[in-house]
Amino acid sequence: MRRRIISLTVLAALVATVLFALPLGVAVMKYYQDDAVSDLERAADAAALAVSDELAAGRAPAVPPPGDDDEAEGAVGVYAPDGRLLAGHGPASGGPLEQRAASATVDVVTGHESGDLVLTVPVVSGARVTGVVRAALPMAELRLRVGLTWLGMAGLAVVAIGASWLMARRFTTRLVRPLEELAAVAGRLGDGDFTVRGPRAGIAEIDRVGEALDVTAARIGETLERERAFSAEASHQLRTPLTGLRLQLEAALETPGADPHAAIRAGIASADRLERTIEDLLALGRERRAPRAELDLDALLEEVRQAGEALLAPHGRTLRITREDPPPARVAVAAVRQVLGVLLDNAATHGRGTVTLLARDAGDALAIDVADEGPDLGETDPFATAASGHGIGLRLARSLAEAEGGRLRLSRPEPPTFTLLLPAAEPPASLSP
Repeated sequence: MRRRIISLTVLAALVATVLFALPLGVAVMKYYQDDAVSDLERAADAAALAVSDELAAGRAPAVPPPGDDDEAEGAVGVYAPDGRLLAGHGPASGGPLEQRAASATVDVVTGHESGDLVLTVPVVSGARVTGVVRAALPMAELRLRVGLTWLGMAGLAVVAIGASWLMARRFTTRLVRPLEELAAVAGRLGDGDFTVRGPRAGIAEIDRVGEALDVTAARIGETLERERAFSAEASHQLRTPLTGLRLQLEAALETPGADPHAAIRAGIASADRLERTIEDLLALGRERRAPRAELDLDALLEEVRQAGEALLAPHGRTLRITREDPPPARVAVAAVRQVLGVLLDNAATHGRGTVTLLARDAGDALAIDVADEGPDLGETDPFATAASGHGIGLRLARSLAEAEGGRLRLSRPEPPTFTLLLPAAEPPASLSP
């Protein structure tokens, strides 16, 4: 890219120089030619005035030497009307130009003779032509002047193209370096470094590319971080049904005389809950949120009862579920199921005694309290993730609740009681007062 920009810049300068130099070169040549004709005309007029008296008297004329201020360097000669050279420098006999001047039909005659630029003027005494003055300048001298000027112009053109090349290199470096840095930043982003940020070059177009790259890096980093966090939280969440299934199988092994069909049915139910948990996590992990519908609280509480008994029964603990006129709610059932699963697992792992689940009316919200008879939590933040990994499930449950427009909080530290608040569904328009 750098080479292309420099080449195009130099080519543009070259084309512009040529297009400008061609008419200028022609104008220079025309200028020198007109200037030479003017000098020859002045020399010829001065000589004609000097020899007019001698020619009129029939005496041999004497051509005066050129003055110091006379720029003409051509040879001046005086000719008789019949074409003989009388004085000065020139061919021994006059040519067509001298003959035309001797005819007195024109005042000045210019042309080329024998490689010279020639100008002739008649010398008139009354109505009679007494002679002709010829001034000549070698064309080689005129070409030398034009050539030297063209050479100077070519030198200036080379200087201009060289300056264009230097400026193109300078500005190309300024233009390309930010792009190279952006390419390096994009490479680091592709290697997984999402903390990189694009440089600012002071060029609006390049800076907009850098800003877009910064936004992309930040979004990819945030997305990856969410994916990693969700993967960790989801794996923690899957351990709850796996733990229930394991406890059921261990209990069946410890009582070999019991009916195996009951253990098999319980294991199948736990496997179904595990499958449902996986489906819920996949649905909640998608970019689009799970669809909301009116919550079937009875079916949900029945699922919670089965899952809770599978977790608590092997430890000799019980689950008590009560209702106090709970209002309807429109939420994603998968999210609520996972939140309650986390709370039951937390009560089974860190609590003691009977676990109580209460669904009640909290004004404009459906409240579900999950309490156990465990020790006082005091000032402990149960949603903080400890080094051992405790708190991951509660943090996931809180994020799921907030995604549904609800809240999950520790309502009482003793006995430990967690409350899930879900916004109540608005009544149909036909039932509004």
